[in-house]
Amino acid sequence: MAKPNYSFEKRQREIAKKKQQDEKQAKKRAAREGAKPADPADAVAPVEPGRKPADPA
Repeated sequence: MAKPNYSFEKRQREIAKKKQQDEKQAKKRAAREGAKPADPADAVAPVEPGRKPADPA
């Protein structure tokens, strides 16, 4: 009967764990990218010189 190759099994578990962590980080990164605006200029309306910004209230 063949002897189990524990080193191979351990390496496969490490690879699977690394892949899972990478997928989790990619998902978090995508969520962060979706939360912030694509163009920072769109986030804030420019104020013309000599004018006061409009009150939101």
